[in-house]
Amino acid sequence: MHILKLTYTIVMISGCFRPQSWTSLFKRTVYNIYRLYVITMLYTFTILQIMDIILYVDNPDDFTNNINMMLTILASCYKIFIMCLNYENIVALINYLTEEPFKPLDTNEMKIRRQYDKIIRNNTFRYSALVATTCTFVISSSIFTDFRQKRLKYREWIPYDYSSYVIFCLTYAQQMLSACHSAVVNVATDSLMCGFLMHICCQIEILEYRLKKILSNQLTMGYCVRHHNRIFEFAQIVNIKFTKIIGFQFMASMMIICSNLYQLTKSTLNTDHFSLIMYTCCMLTQIFIYCWFGNKVKLKSLQLTDSIFQMEWPLVDNNIKKSLLIIMKRSMEPIEISTVYILTMNLDSFVTLLKTSYSVYNLLTRVQE
Repeated sequence: MHILKLTYTIVMISGCFRPQSWTSLFKRTVYNIYRLYVITMLYTFTILQIMDIILYVDNPDDFTNNINMMLTILASCYKIFIMCLNYENIVALINYLTEEPFKPLDTNEMKIRRQYDKIIRNNTFRYSALVATTCTFVISSSIFTDFRQKRLKYREWIPYDYSSYVIFCLTYAQQMLSACHSAVVNVATDSLMCGFLMHICCQIEILEYRLKKILSNQLTMGYCVRHHNRIFEFAQIVNIKFTKIIGFQFMASMMIICSNLYQLTKSTLNTDHFSLIMYTCCMLTQIFIYCWFGNKVKLKSLQLTDSIFQMEWPLVDNNIKKSLLIIMKRSMEPIEISTVYILTMNLDSFVTLLKTSYSVYNLLTRVQE
């Protein structure tokens, strides 16, 4: 059974890590060259934008015009670095889902897995479509405005003269390609994280089904206890491997959203205005899916206690009852995914992010006044 097939494909295209089947020296070399190209494009663009802030930015308008894309590219640089660093660990997490006790044992469990796989695939497709539509609109509008006026789309420090048409085209293409690579890396990392969270929910639902099978002696209690422990271990590993990415994304999204709000209130209605609105929607969606699926994991883990309580307790012996009580006791403390072990991923955190972004926006507005 394929696990996170669409998400894994996007991760490979992003350059985060190569396919597991590419074991030959030639294929590994080709992919490493491609990954080096993606990393070079992202890091070069980030450094040039940081240099622009250091050397030329001296007012809130120029700062907000630079910071939104710079933070997005910087987040991509950080994400691809963490993903490459944790290649073996992420592959191991994917493999865990194909092994017992996570592996479906009968047709009903396979049905549950397929339902969640469908949800993950649809969510990944919708998120990818939103980002792709935004990138297409931004690039298309820029070609008809910025490119025709021989003006770069994004601010960056250019250490050479790009007045020549050929040099300008190459510089413009470098900006557009870097932005596209950044979008793919963000979609890949976000979709992978949310896919893991959905599989945690999937395993909890499978565990609920397996606990009901104990009544008919089709499954041992020890197997269910081991499955429950592995779910907690899996969730903890996911949290450890992705917590730094989530924390950085929360901070970057907060700054990007407030800078975009500042630009929207200062600019007049034009093509850039619509591009900025779509870009802001992508940023809100990006952080919302983290909070939404984190909240879903929390609620699903709490639901396990109710499912056990509704079982027919008089039909089982005392040893099984004791094990069920232990599972219930542990399930009363929900599985929570945290950002740098400080801020938990739930809908309350999303509201907090919006409030903080608005506060920073007010600060920028007062500085301008």
